[in-house]
Amino acid sequence: MKVITGVVGNDIHVVANRLIELSLNARGYEVFNLGVNTYLEEFFDAVVETGAEILLISSLNGEAEGWSREVKLLKAKYKNLDNLIMMIGGNLVVGTGSAEDIVPRYKNYGFDIVCHQVDLNTGLDLLETYIQDREIKDREIQDRESKNSDIKESNK
Repeated sequence: MKVITGVVGNDIHVVANRLIELSLNARGYEVFNLGVNTYLEEFFDAVVETGAEILLISSLNGEAEGWSREVKLLKAKYKNLDNLIMMIGGNLVVGTGSAEDIVPRYKNYGFDIVCHQVDLNTGLDLLETYIQDREIKDREIQDRESKNSDIKESNK
């Protein structure tokens, strides 16, 4: 699967960004790393250009929230991104905050997976579980649609 990754906004945490890229590569993903100080538009442009299935945004300085509030609106401007898996991780707020408060807020911004102060491997495990669960749901939907189609055909 193709992944777009990078650090959002005015964040220059190069080392963490590189570790994310290396970890994704080690798990078999094709990674397009946009680097640091990346605007949201650049992330979405890269998704469209590469046909990536996953967008993984990171933030270590906590400024992601200011940028993330625009995710739903921006995603809506692009076509064919309904199946894009949206993930964000790192230190997601300036100051302190609990995951119980932060995770729902970011999910409301449009992210499927939110990892506030979660270690990298745990976050990538969550991503892989999400992908597996989604594939199961997609197969179940296809099976239901196929059965419904068969029933309609047999009733003709």
